[in-house]
Amino acid sequence: MIVTFQNPHDKFFKETFSNVEVAKSFIQHYLPTSIVNLIDTESIQPQKDSFISKELREYFSDLLFQVKLNETEAYLHLLFEHKSYPSKTIVFQLLRYMIEIWEAKLEKEKQKELPIIIPVVIFHSERKWTYPKNLGDMVQGFDAFPEDIKQYIPDFAYILFDVSNYDDEEIKGIAQLKIILTFFRDLTTKNKQNSIKAVKRSIYYLQQLEDQATAIQYLETLLRYVFHLDRQLTKADFHDMINYVESSYSEGSEMVMTLADLFRDEGKREGIKEGKKEGMQEGMHKGIQEGLAKGKTQALTSTVIRLLTKFVAPLPEELNQQIQKQDTETLEAIIEHIDEFDTLNQVKKYLK
Repeated sequence: MIVTFQNPHDKFFKETFSNVEVAKSFIQHYLPTSIVNLIDTESIQPQKDSFISKELREYFSDLLFQVKLNETEAYLHLLFEHKSYPSKTIVFQLLRYMIEIWEAKLEKEKQKELPIIIPVVIFHSERKWTYPKNLGDMVQGFDAFPEDIKQYIPDFAYILFDVSNYDDEEIKGIAQLKIILTFFRDLTTKNKQNSIKAVKRSIYYLQQLEDQATAIQYLETLLRYVFHLDRQLTKADFHDMINYVESSYSEGSEMVMTLADLFRDEGKREGIKEGKKEGMQEGMHKGIQEGLAKGKTQALTSTVIRLLTKFVAPLPEELNQQIQKQDTETLEAIIEHIDEFDTLNQVKKYLK
């Protein structure tokens, strides 16, 4: 099945679905019955290879699982679209992944036949998915062609699993699967109360696990995801979660130390933000001094380059040149949002 701390969604997704039991549960409850009936779920094995490009990892996560489908080697490609908006071109990305897998089988493993690949897209958003789920549907006039012409045109479909509108009763599977799907559903909005409710519901699910060591480990993964993702949560919210864990979870006292670690992580993150703001103020001061001689735009340019280099990443020459061509309004916008940037790609969205 093709399904870092580079991205909190990515880490949470991969840590959850890398668990074979979670993958089995997802297959059994959410794939079409016609496929499930042919899959030997005991044969599921995660594959270490990822076929997603570095450029796309900010937007997608993928995992690959090998299975036996009708007693034949096959793969399920599980792709998580974690930007939470519909993608018209996702069918092309899936096709690229499939080709990469097939080429690896032919060239690296010297197989003479291609394995079956069933692509699955997991999606959550307030917006509906309105794009075709078949490659052929994107080819102009495809349906009108006779069958003897269609045989020359590539076509395949992918399975779209949209969790956005599922009720609690419709979300099935083992605890970890119900937790991640519930979170993806509830976090389509930026209401922090949804995060708090989802954590409380997750504790209820985890109490059902026989292996409580696994439950506690997953709760830590979950909380790290929530704290890193939802910047609306306050320290008071975190303490409320601690109190809830202590009062409702038998192993709650053991979790307090884990939560304390999370607070320290959160404190570091807040410290970095404050450091960026202080650096911005310092940079602005220096920029103003430079502006006396060089003009406001040059001063702002110098400030932007200094802050990005210090708090985000060293600037490639091409990006450096782009920044030097920006107007005052753009440069001021970058400075205003300097504490929000984690990658240079985020900066590029502001450039004209």
